[in-house]
Amino acid sequence: MKFNLNQQDLQQALSYCQGVIEKRSTLPILSNILLEAQNSKLTVTATDLDLIFVHQINNVEVLEEGKTTTTSSIMYDIVRKFSPGKKINLTLTDTSKLHLESEKSIFNLNCISSSEFPLTDENFNQNEFLIKSKHLLKLLNKCKFSVSNDETRHYLSGIYFHQTEVEDKNYLTAVATDSHRMSISKLRLDQKIDFEPVILPKKTIFQLCSLLENYDGDVKISNVKSKIKFELNNSVLISKLIDGKFPNYIQVIPKNNQKKLEIDLKLFLDSVDRVASVSLDKKDGVKFNLTKDILNLSVNNTNSGDGKETLGVKFDHDLEVSFNSRYLIDVASQLDGNKIELFFNDTSSPALIKDPGDFDSIYVVMPMKG
Repeated sequence: MKFNLNQQDLQQALSYCQGVIEKRSTLPILSNILLEAQNSKLTVTATDLDLIFVHQINNVEVLEEGKTTTTSSIMYDIVRKFSPGKKINLTLTDTSKLHLESEKSIFNLNCISSSEFPLTDENFNQNEFLIKSKHLLKLLNKCKFSVSNDETRHYLSGIYFHQTEVEDKNYLTAVATDSHRMSISKLRLDQKIDFEPVILPKKTIFQLCSLLENYDGDVKISNVKSKIKFELNNSVLISKLIDGKFPNYIQVIPKNNQKKLEIDLKLFLDSVDRVASVSLDKKDGVKFNLTKDILNLSVNNTNSGDGKETLGVKFDHDLEVSFNSRYLIDVASQLDGNKIELFFNDTSSPALIKDPGDFDSIYVVMPMKG
């Protein structure tokens, strides 16, 4: 195997692979990436057995076709330190060493035979649909911060994707909750799709986000029973799904929160962020003391002190309620409009948060006790 390619192309491919490969893998082959050069293309594959990532680099000068595997982290570390934009020459020598050369640098990396690399071939073509990359990224970003880190309830450690129908309109809806907060965002579909509900694991979500941030175009999605496949122009991501039943989230959405608070989004975000600074671990609640058109925010920490701010708002009631500041900041950071709307019932009931700039997303946040 012998080929030449551009430093930036290889660096980007290897950078994506870093997100897939487990740092402490028990099988040496899983720390490796599969490199396959043929037909003027280099195909790079990484897997942790639950997630398979395949990336294709085109316009590669392939002098001799072939394939091998080498340690992903070491190769990435070397390639990113080469001068940007320069050519890298790679040759597989007989001694199962991969020879890398760029400008005045020469490296020889150990390889493991490509025959040991675990690859599964599945037929995904039963049901597929297209979605714009920016739309999919929006759904993921609006929900991913609410995904649970609680290992005991594995069915909450992902985003629940399913098709919903509202007034004869079809939507792809994404939901995530850690039982203290919940995000729901939906995307209008042109037509009904053949798509079984799935729970997408956290690692897959973050890998997908990093791919979508650098890609503008259609994403083809197809799923078979326990796996889902995302196809972009030059990348494919295949992931196992979380096996479990997502709770009935509809019944958690507050129905009778009549007390509406409307605030300028940036003022609110900056203000909560400032008063929360006095709390070291951000676990102290931000207390809302609401009277007509006035919001007093305060945080009190026994070890470090307290902070207060007053904001002019639109509100017509009296109410005291406390929230985890991190939850409010996470939600507010994802809103599109210039305002944020919070709907309350009473001190101990969950608040409903809406974005006047995006009617397709809503958030629910539980208040803190005390």
